Amino acid sequence: MSARVVLGIAGASGAALGLSAARQLAELNIHVDLVLSKAAERTLITECGADAIEKVREYATRVHQIEDIGASIASGSVPVAGMIVAPCSMRSLAAIAAGIDDNLLTRTASVQLKERRKLVLITREAPLTLAHLRNMTWATEMGAIILPPVPAFYLAPRSVDEIIDQIAARAIDLLKIAIPRAKRWN
Repeated sequence: MSARVVLGIAGASGAALGLSAARQLAELNIHVDLVLSKAAERTLITECGADAIEKVREYATRVHQIEDIGASIASGSVPVAGMIVAPCSMRSLAAIAAGIDDNLLTRTASVQLKERRKLVLITREAPLTLAHLRNMTWATEMGAIILPPVPAFYLAPRSVDEIIDQIAARAIDLLKIAIPRAKRWN
């Protein structure tokens, strides 16, 4: 495998973004370390079907328990190309922005920041409060990339699946680990 990426899936709506990112990373033969929050498991089932957790785990190379803050990916000495949190809940964003490493997802995100690795947060909430905006600013100032799941309307998507796949592809492209996957403006 050519690269290793951590994929975190938090409990925000938009669980299909994480499922798409996992599938696309697997198609690229990228080693995927998966971390699912408990709320993400519930959201995956609700939004993507009863077999969604099984599907996303099948795309992963390794699945880590959210409580296991001693997992290998919680250490900066373990080389990874970066991390995507898809979707990133406002709770996870707040913890990342404040440096609260209270679970493996937020701890691993902090590791990406301290090691100056790519951290892409597909933040999912609307409308945004001032607290959300400040947390996005703080995370950006530390080096995170905030990627709200905004459709590329200029591509004239024909389905929600096309929109989801495009956003997940953009997140992967931001890691610069493979030939760009997202469709481009002509």
